[in-house]
Amino acid sequence: MYLIPLGIIIAAVPENTTKPYKLTASQLLEEVKEGIQFVSTDQIAEMVIQKDPSLQLIDVRSSDEFEKFHLPGAINIPLSTILNDEWEAYLNQDVRMNVFYSNGNTTANEAWMITRQLGYLNNYVMLGGLNFWAETIMNPEKPSATSPNDEFARYDFRKGASQALGGGTLESSSESGAAAPPPVQARPKKKRVAGGC
Repeated sequence: MYLIPLGIIIAAVPENTTKPYKLTASQLLEEVKEGIQFVSTDQIAEMVIQKDPSLQLIDVRSSDEFEKFHLPGAINIPLSTILNDEWEAYLNQDVRMNVFYSNGNTTANEAWMITRQLGYLNNYVMLGGLNFWAETIMNPEKPSATSPNDEFARYDFRKGASQALGGGTLESSSESGAAAPPPVQARPKKKRVAGGC
């Protein structure tokens, strides 16, 4: 599914005159086929919530798009500037897990391919980008009543992540709509004592 567009992207990667490429196009294509660059939105959400210091989110959209919205803790390295020397220390290191993201997969994949051709490690792509993040983490769809338990567990995690990251309201998948108030039972009235002084 991704091979044809990614093959076109590989062919369109600009010639780099300042840094020699470490991987050939065929080596890069093998890695693309294996999909080793992708990290799920669930993994990213868990790392963000846990405040994992090894995660570095890198938004490769324009600075204008970044200013309008970005994921917590992300830095902005627009794709058009990714070969600038100022970013090499961020991108070519072995301490942090860099995760590129954009609105979808294409731009983030381009950033990953450029850094991989340069031989940089620890760079990945958030699968589906911000569009998939909004769909799966911020607004997850409740599974049907006949879904397997693991789908309910994933849904509960995503709803909790959404709440922790400022999304929708927390609702457990075990609830079926609004909770009904508990039944109220009237207490039997005590009999008054007849008579008096």
